[in-house]
Amino acid sequence: MKKTLIVCTVIFSIQYAFASHEPWVTTEYPQDKEKLWWDNDWWEKGKLDSPKSYEVKMEKITYDNGDAEIPAYVFRPVKPGKYLPVLFQHGRRGLDDLTLLAPKRLAARGFVVLAADVWSGRFFDRYPMGHDYVSDSDVAKAIDTLLKQPNIKGDKACTVSHTRGGYMTLKALVTHKKQEKSVACYVSYYPHWQDPNKPEPMQVYQYAPEINDLKVPVLIFFGEHEQYQRLRPIMEGIKTLKEKGRKPQLIVYPGVGRGFDFRPEHVRTFADDLAAKDAIRRTELFIRSHLK
Repeated sequence: MKKTLIVCTVIFSIQYAFASHEPWVTTEYPQDKEKLWWDNDWWEKGKLDSPKSYEVKMEKITYDNGDAEIPAYVFRPVKPGKYLPVLFQHGRRGLDDLTLLAPKRLAARGFVVLAADVWSGRFFDRYPMGHDYVSDSDVAKAIDTLLKQPNIKGDKACTVSHTRGGYMTLKALVTHKKQEKSVACYVSYYPHWQDPNKPEPMQVYQYAPEINDLKVPVLIFFGEHEQYQRLRPIMEGIKTLKEKGRKPQLIVYPGVGRGFDFRPEHVRTFADDLAAKDAIRRTELFIRSHLK
C-alpha cells in the first residue's frame, strides 16, 4: 500500500508539472528581458525580414602610418553606386581565409568595408600574447583611409570587430578620438574589453577604462558558451554604459561559443549558423540606423 501511494504521488507530481507548463530551465538572456529581437510585423502580420545581398569584389591597398606601410583589403559591391563605409578590425588571430569572410559578408549587405591587416604591417606574429599600442593608432589611421575611399556615402563610418579587434577599435575611438567626428557606431563580436597587457585580476574583474568614455551607440554579440573571452568585463562594461544613459545593446546567443561567425564546416553547428546570420543582419540594420 505504501509503494502504491508513492507511485501515485510521483505520477501526480509529473502530471502537475506538465499541466502547469513549468519549464525545466528558466534562463533569461539579456535580449529576452529587453525584447531586443521583437518584430511586431512578424508577430501581428506574418511578415518576414527580406535582406538584400550584393555580389562583392575585393582590392588590396596599403596606407602609411608613421614609418609603417599597412596592408588592407577593401570589399565593395560590384554594382556601381555609393555605399556606407564600415571598418572591419581583425582580432588576435589576424586576417586569413576564414576571418576574411567576415568583411566580405558585410560588403554583401551593401557596404564599402576596409579590413586593415595591422599584424602584417608591423611584422607581428599571429596570435600575439602581449599588445603593442601602436596597433591602436594603425586602426585609427585605417578609419581615415576608409573615409577617403571612392564612392562612399557620408563622412562617418561604423566599426565592426571581434576579439582583440574590439579593444583596438575602442582605443581608436576613444584614445585617438575617432568617435563622433569620424565614427557613428561600434559593433563587436565577443570583444576583449581589457588591455591585454594588464595583470590577470584586471582581465577577470575589470573592463578597460576607455569604456567610460565610449559615447557612440554600441552593439555587442557573444555566445553563452564563450570559452575564452572574459565575460565579466563585457557585462560590467555594458552595465556602466547603461548607467550613463548610452543604451548599449547586448545579444547573447544560446547554444554557441566562440567563433560562431567563422567556425569552419567540419566543426560548425546549426546553432552557429543561426547566430551568425542573425548577428550580421542585426549589424546591418544597426549600422544603417546610425549612418542615415
